[in-house]
Amino acid sequence: MDDNTTFQVLVNDEEQYSLWPEGKEIPEGWRHDGKTGTRQECMDHVDEVWTDMRPRSLRERMAAE
Repeated sequence: MDDNTTFQVLVNDEEQYSLWPEGKEIPEGWRHDGKTGTRQECMDHVDEVWTDMRPRSLRERMAAE
């Protein structure tokens, strides 16, 4: 990847985030969260929205106890 690569932010059902090169097929189990940009722009977005690193299922299980 070079500095000109455009990325998209992906999220899975567990609400975990990942950066993925735009134009590459999105892996099964992941979906585009709507953010596309430079690596840094996407990283800044992930830092802003992914405030609890625990998987969704663990958060739900802990909340039910």
